[in-house]
Parts: sequence; structure tokens; C-alpha cells
Amino acid sequence: MAKARILLADDHLLVAEALKKLLEPEFEVVGTVGDGRKLLRDAAELKPDLLLLDLNLPLLNGMDAGRQLKELMPSVKIIVLTMNEDADIAAEALGKWASGYLLKKSAGSELLKAVRDVLFGLRYVTPAANMDRLECAATRENKADNGKELTQRQREVLQLLAEGHTMKEAAAILHVATRTVAFHKYRIMQEFNLENNSELLRFAMKQKLVN
Repeated sequence: MAKARILLADDHLLVAEALKKLLEPEFEVVGTVGDGRKLLRDAAELKPDLLLLDLNLPLLNGMDAGRQLKELMPSVKIIVLTMNEDADIAAEALGKWASGYLLKKSAGSELLKAVRDVLFGLRYVTPAANMDRLECAATRENKADNGKELTQRQREVLQLLAEGHTMKEAAAILHVATRTVAFHKYRIMQEFNLENNSELLRFAMKQKLVN
């Protein structure tokens, strides 16, 4: 019987190597990626059965990458493996595209159980998560203070700028014109009443696009 194919998405090489060593006796690790954009490209080519996904990925964060990947490949199973214990984040991921949510402080045996359960068609949520908080978070809308939401393109532009990329660099990564990035930047600042780059960075952090 063929082993299940797993793709790892984590920008810390040592973490990825440790995960690969833990998983390989039972599963086939088909690759590791260190940013969200490479994840989308490699997943389309490698066609994994399951993805272990860190939320804190550069260029395209794990929340957006996971959502886009699930749209592109509905059959792929995704387990979030993160240090983030935020109940709102967990509820959003589990409610929209993830089949499992696991913390990096979890034991290796728990990771293996989570992978087996999710591949079997079950959902896995680490016992370390506060289920009452998760259920409450799931009932709340994840919106900005003024009731508006960022578009997907706005989220992409905002993350890249908050990571320190220039508008020209962000445009190259997104394969759009620099003026398009500038348009989205200033539209965000206008819609969310941001006056300067410092406020833009704080807003990106509040949206959990960067740490």
C-alpha cells in the first residue's frame, strides 16, 4: 500500500527537518517549502495528500495560503502546526479550510495521531486548545473595527509592505505594476483611516499578517 504523501510548509529549516524525520517512517514527505507563494506552486506540482502548515510564512501567510490552496485543491487535507494559540485564528482556520489544528509544543506522538486521524477523514484539534474559547470565537465575525474587510489582494499587498518590501519589490512578487501596489496601499490607508507607514504596520499586525 502506498504511503500517504505529505508536504511541509515551515520557514524554519530545523523544524522542517525534525518533522520530516518524525514522519518518514510511516509517510512519504514529498517536499518542504519556506514561504506561502512557493507552497502554492509546489503543491500544484507535487499533489500531496496532506499539508502540515505553519501560519507564520513570509511572502504569503499561512492563513491566506491555506485558504487559496483549499480552493485550488479541495481534496487536500491541511493541518495547521503553529505556535499561535489564538482561539479566533484557530476557529477561522478550522471553519474554512483546515482539518486539524496542532501546537508546536505538542508531542511527536500527538502529531502522528493528528495526521492519521485527518487522513482517515476525521478532524483533529489539539487538547491544548480551549474548546470553549474556540466555540465562542467561531460565532464571531472576523472583521476590522469599522466593519470592513480587506480583499485578498489588499491582504497580500499589506503583508509584503509590512515585511519591509518596497512597492517595487512587492509588485515583482505579485507580478503586477508598481502603481497597482501603490493603489492598494493608499486604498487601505484611506478605508481604514491610517495616516502613515507606522500605522500601516500596526494594522498589519492587528490583522495577524505579520508578527
